Amino acid sequence: MAGRRTYRTRAIVLDRTKLGEQDLILSLLTEDGSAVRAVAKGARKPGGRLAARVELFSQTDFLIAAGRSLDVISEASLANPHARLRGEYERVAAAGAVAEVARLTCFEDAPDHFLFPICARALEACEQAQDQPHLDLVVSAYVMKVLAHGGWRPELDGCCACGDEAMTFFSSAAGGALCSSCAREVAGAQPVGAGQLAWLRALIACTFDELLGSEIEAETAVFLLGTAHSWAATHLDARLRAMEFLAGV
Repeated sequence: MAGRRTYRTRAIVLDRTKLGEQDLILSLLTEDGSAVRAVAKGARKPGGRLAARVELFSQTDFLIAAGRSLDVISEASLANPHARLRGEYERVAAAGAVAEVARLTCFEDAPDHFLFPICARALEACEQAQDQPHLDLVVSAYVMKVLAHGGWRPELDGCCACGDEAMTFFSSAAGGALCSSCAREVAGAQPVGAGQLAWLRALIACTFDELLGSEIEAETAVFLLGTAHSWAATHLDARLRAMEFLAGV
């Protein structure tokens, strides 16, 4: 996009920051997987032409004018508002957690064509989830899939320290599953069962359709969300407030 005066892109609105009395700064994930920050002038003005087209989580077609520090939205046409995410507290919380991790894993002038479609699908899955455990499952899957793609894939087929297949602990700091012997040397290693390890593998290997159609207990979903939160916070070196909020829903 460098050197272009204007450009068109489809993008997901990940975050909005107030600017002045009527404007917003939008954090966008574009269709090529790169991050863009752009000003939507008049987006906070009641009845403004941009107001309904730049809501959080919306998928919108933009015409953007390149600027020195921030780009400027020239036109916007709504493609998918993800309307069901607006009216339900639990779905908003789940979508917020997805958007938070999306912001931390996309970068300006760094295209990655994996990021846009998986974020769009995760938001759609947040609309489709039938209950809280499945919302937790969707967010956990998105986090683990995106981080695995980015190079932070947990070791789940053998102890990440010695390779032993008898794994009974998990540590985000250590890099994955651990045998009981190696876990003694790792502060904060958490006990896990074979079923929980199988679910962690499924988060990365299964499609969102498969996960939405699966049966999952609330206790297992809470474990998966907590593990995904720990994994992301450790490897992105960030406090994930939206995931913390979701865990308290």
